[in-house]
Parts: sequence; structure tokens; C-alpha cells
Amino acid sequence: MKARDVMTPQAEVARRDTTIEDAAAKMAALDIGALPICNEDGHLEGVITDRDVTVKVVAAGRDPRTTRVGEISQESEVVTIGADDSLDEALRTMKDHAIRRLPVIDGRKLVGMVSQGDLARNLPADKTGELVEVISAAP
Repeated sequence: MKARDVMTPQAEVARRDTTIEDAAAKMAALDIGALPICNEDGHLEGVITDRDVTVKVVAAGRDPRTTRVGEISQESEVVTIGADDSLDEALRTMKDHAIRRLPVIDGRKLVGMVSQGDLARNLPADKTGELVEVISAAP
């Protein structure tokens, strides 16, 4: 199986100029913990997580109504998986970077998201157990 076979297609996104309040409301409404950040062409520029909102905005005393996604997103390279990469590659990437959610790209364009849960439903229990263990032990 490939990443495209288990991903959530057409993932909801945020733009860099989206307020944290709007991004958080979207995550709450969709019951998700992360939003990819894309430009107008659908090119992936980053990811904002519920943890980012908590640590970089709420705990830092910033106003979520005026703080923009682009102000707190990381400028480093975003960890992704190709749509045609195997689930084993997705698992390895998540373990290597201790992440629960992985944007799926085709070229630079976002086509979906793969979560820890997606892998758990499609890989043997021992493989997903290793992923949970690695993520749980990460700082």
C-alpha cells in the first residue's frame, strides 16, 4: 500500500495570514490536531499543531485573535511523504522525526495527510506499537 491509499485526501489548510483563533477553531470543528499551511497555489509551507497554539500563543500570553499562523510557524523544512511512497516509508519517517501527522505531497502540492491512526489501521500492530513508543518517548 501507498500513502495515497490511506491518507485523508483534500486536507483542510491554513494560510500564513490566518489568525490563530481561526486556525484553532477550524481544528476544533474538524476534531484534528494539525493543519497544513499552504500558499494560494496549494504548495505546502508548514504545519501548525494544537501544541503550537498552546505553547507558542496561549502559554506565551499572545493574543490568538491578532497573532497570525505565519508568526509562529517554523521556518525549517517541513517533513513530508510522497503520495506514492510506501506505508513502511511513512512509518519510518514518522519514527525518525517523532511526529504523529505527516503531510502527503505530490511534487510540492499538498494532496492529503497521513496520521498515526491511519497507519495503525493499515499496518501490523507491532509496527504501529513501535511508532507509538518512539513518539511517546520523544521530548
